[in-house]
Amino acid sequence: MDIIIVGCGKVGQTLVEQLNEEGNDITVIDIDGNKLNRITQKYDVMAVVGNGATYSVQMEAGIERADLMIAVTASDELNLLCCLVAKKAGRCQTIARVRNPEYSKDARYLQEELSLAMVINPEFAAASEIARVIRFPSAIKIDTFAKGKAELLKFRLPEDCLLCTFMVKDIALKLHCDVLVCMIERDNTVLIPNGDMMFQPNDRISIIATPASANRFFKKIKLFTNRTKNVMIVGASSIAYYLSKILLKSGISVKLIEQNEKRCEEYSLQIPNAIVIHGDGTDKEILMEEGLPQMGAFIALTNFDEENILLSLYARSQMRGKLVTKINRIEFDDIIQKLDLDTIINPKSTTAEYIVRFVRAMKNSMGSNVETLYTLIKGEVEAAEFYVKTASKIVGVPLQQLNFKDNVLIACISRNGKLFIPRGHDVIKVGDSVVVVSRHLGLHDICDIID
Repeated sequence: MDIIIVGCGKVGQTLVEQLNEEGNDITVIDIDGNKLNRITQKYDVMAVVGNGATYSVQMEAGIERADLMIAVTASDELNLLCCLVAKKAGRCQTIARVRNPEYSKDARYLQEELSLAMVINPEFAAASEIARVIRFPSAIKIDTFAKGKAELLKFRLPEDCLLCTFMVKDIALKLHCDVLVCMIERDNTVLIPNGDMMFQPNDRISIIATPASANRFFKKIKLFTNRTKNVMIVGASSIAYYLSKILLKSGISVKLIEQNEKRCEEYSLQIPNAIVIHGDGTDKEILMEEGLPQMGAFIALTNFDEENILLSLYARSQMRGKLVTKINRIEFDDIIQKLDLDTIINPKSTTAEYIVRFVRAMKNSMGSNVETLYTLIKGEVEAAEFYVKTASKIVGVPLQQLNFKDNVLIACISRNGKLFIPRGHDVIKVGDSVVVVSRHLGLHDICDIID
């Protein structure tokens, strides 16, 4: 695909990296020539210096032949203008990043009236991801496949967990749970497990299951599955605004601590059912006075990564509930992962993931059969959902007879609205949706998983 990206901030750079790896032709537009130089030195992409909202710059970037234009500058209005110009100058699909909460109610109107393919709000996307993991406190991260019928859940194995005495195959043999273990992260190693692999304390395990099966599984291994009733949020950010709305709507009480008095007044009016506290959320006395130890979840959403990390580490020492930490910079991701921070949210990465999934869907309509794609471990492991459109050499053959590539796992199959974990005697049929976990990145066709 021919893709133009306007804006070379962190989201833009992440998109360039991921979409370039998948063989797309990328042209980047930005007013900062130094940013463009750094990108072109690192990736095989074209670059145009200038204002991406102008007709002349878009023509220079090749808008007439582009399949998609993605506007992710720091300005919502500029992003929308870029899309308007692109629709007039070319015949491509357009995506705009729109962050201002004032536009959130108008997102559908903007999308329809401006004929945008997608309006992506990073803060709302991050809030939705946080809400998912709060619903399932045992999980560090939750992704969905097969239109929500299947969930991919990642969780850390405590030292005293029953699972530490099991092999992978014992989940079906002893626990009788219809759950598939598709990845184990141990120390600095990522493993696609076989049935004889033993679990170890502190393993980070990814499983695929239906929501009901996952719930039964967590109950049997006695991991925390109680419904979250109350949440403490530090930092009245846009994410906090969207998250509070979602949680209150689902019956979870919200206590929000914010140091800025004006913002407290605004949030008290905008979210009247939340308890808004004017105070320093980094003050341990305030946290304890407001009932930190009794909270079902603690969410650090200040503008400073260091504050969020320290707050979450302190909360971990005082409570047993769910922890969520917002971190904007991911340069030290390998170090952060070693801290006991539970769930880490990066709004910019979340935005890029949403857009990459849309691009995959576009490719699907142009020949590829990838429906959904999640990066499980950056640069190492992906989970892709394929829709089987036509008969091929992989269709109708028992899985145990297929010669799969190394480090490939058929995680689940959705057929006629029903989801199941496949066994060796099962076959793939035309019309199936098949989720594959693999260390082979950038798979475009389900037949790519066999030799």
